[in-house]
Amino acid sequence: MAINVAALYDFTRPGLRGIEGKYKQIMTQWSQYMDRGTSRMGVERTAEARYLGLPALRTEGGATQFDNQAGERFIYNHEHFEVALGYAITLKAIEDNLYESEFPASNLGLQTSFAQAKEIFCANVLNSAATYNSNVGGDGVALLSTAHPIDGGTWANTPTTQMDLNEGSLLASLTAIRVNFRDQAGLKALARGEQLLVPPALQWVGKRLIESERRPGTADNDPNVIEMPKGLLVLDFLTSSFSWFVRTNTPGLLYLERAAFEMSMDVDFVTDNLLVKGRERFFAGYKNPRAIYGNTPTT
Repeated sequence: MAINVAALYDFTRPGLRGIEGKYKQIMTQWSQYMDRGTSRMGVERTAEARYLGLPALRTEGGATQFDNQAGERFIYNHEHFEVALGYAITLKAIEDNLYESEFPASNLGLQTSFAQAKEIFCANVLNSAATYNSNVGGDGVALLSTAHPIDGGTWANTPTTQMDLNEGSLLASLTAIRVNFRDQAGLKALARGEQLLVPPALQWVGKRLIESERRPGTADNDPNVIEMPKGLLVLDFLTSSFSWFVRTNTPGLLYLERAAFEMSMDVDFVTDNLLVKGRERFFAGYKNPRAIYGNTPTT
């Protein structure tokens, strides 16, 4: 049923001091931690390849060892989501609305709804990071895993024992990124932690760790050695109060725009109802787990 006069009863009568219900919105967050691109196809794919490994010692007059194992290893699928929302409002409700400037029939907040939906989709990449998503595919394990496969071994972007956020756990994570991140042939990657991502419940812990000039939480006069070039980002749409993440210098958290948000309006010829709708297509996911290191404690 369309929005009608009954739904706007007091809006059709004089005497309202004002209309509440539209509030300031959270500033865009997803673009501060996702790598953005555009797409021309319904499904995009990213291939993870193996390049050459280390050279081997050769004895005098001996044969050169050949490494012929290079090639494709994993495929990450990027299938776009389509989101849509609309509403209908009767002509009589539009004509009798005395507060059109505060409750405009042609703009009931579609842009706000779509903007927040995008934040939720992007944050869900981290909210579900410990669960394998077969639609993405990739290396066959979750975005956060202790067993990402490479030729001849594995590497990890999460610890075996999940840790709460504190100075020790953050330093351990930064060290693990630098020491353990490798390419498919097992060569060390130039990986460094750049940005701390936390839920609102960990905002104050994060600020002390990142922004203190001296070592946080101690009476020592030691300098704060934690270096995060892109600082702290508090994400309002993380669902766990305990999980936290370090974004690295490796691109990999991916947002692809297939069709930008578009709003359209029409009038139904039979009912004279005003029809308003919005639509958008995009992908929010990942293409390289080296983009993130995470801890997902439950308490």
